[in-house]
Amino acid sequence: MGWIHYLAYQRCPSAMLDAFCSRNPAKRAGDWTSIKGNFGPPGEQIPLHGLKVYETLDEILTDPDIDLVDICLPPNLHVDAACKALEAGKHVLCEKPLGLNTQDCDTILETAQRCDRQVLVAQVLPYMGEFEFAYQAHLSQKYGAARRGYFKRVISPPDWIPDFYDPSRVGGPLIDLHVHDTHFIRLMFGMPRRVSCSAELHQGVVQYCQTLMEFQDSQIVVGTSSGVSQQTARPFCHGFEIQFEQAAMQFELAALTSGPEIMPLRVLGQDGNSESPTLTGGDEIDAFANEIADAARSIESGQVEPRLDGKTARDAIHICQCLQASAESGQWVDCS
Repeated sequence: MGWIHYLAYQRCPSAMLDAFCSRNPAKRAGDWTSIKGNFGPPGEQIPLHGLKVYETLDEILTDPDIDLVDICLPPNLHVDAACKALEAGKHVLCEKPLGLNTQDCDTILETAQRCDRQVLVAQVLPYMGEFEFAYQAHLSQKYGAARRGYFKRVISPPDWIPDFYDPSRVGGPLIDLHVHDTHFIRLMFGMPRRVSCSAELHQGVVQYCQTLMEFQDSQIVVGTSSGVSQQTARPFCHGFEIQFEQAAMQFELAALTSGPEIMPLRVLGQDGNSESPTLTGGDEIDAFANEIADAARSIESGQVEPRLDGKTARDAIHICQCLQASAESGQWVDCS
């Protein structure tokens, strides 16, 4: 994610990348060719001209020119790094998940409040094409209020992530994967009143699940399916169907080994007609660049962009924890 954020800073006119730190001497020398992610281009040799290069976070925190620390570390390192940065007087942009559990998130948020700094969380999904269109329709009420939703996010076994199912290091599919959808649901529909999760467990952690979420408004019902499938020919898929008062939206993408297959976003009207709306933005890197631009605006204005709000990111983790508890108990779990 550090590489993806680096590329995004090159496209973002409102935030300048001033420094980076890595304990890896090759990366400090600009050799990022070893980076291979599950999306985006492979790493390259980067120019170091104009960049300060540090070995430790502590060195960055003593640099008076740094306003914001962008944390792209493994999830189990987020609390320590974020709290250190906040206590040093820096704002924080943290890759998702903010923490592995609500206690970790609360520790970061309480530190931010005490230090009068902002904690912004890079969940990114609400900045990506189809999801951003649905989110903006929600804000504008163009099709009325969102009443029901179904969200899907499935991957093949993530063998490239060590300790994927370890709750103290990565957290498994709920915390690492499904948190994207619980965050988006929180933005669109509010906080669920209670949740139910039927799941297959692996090492005691949800591996694959079907869920239902109920809200204070009894007309709103949201369902999801998420997790790890053993069918490696379908390494990633996601999509949604959202029903507004006056229209519905459908979208699905499957990244097959033979190439992606897409059911483009369509808005389905009540008159029997449908349309494929024009989406703003470009590729995935643009989504990250727009996210970083909103982080800069949040700091400059003192008003946190809702898609980056640390409290909302914390709620997304809380929903995931409630789903885990429901999977273990076989009961509905209160999460309001």
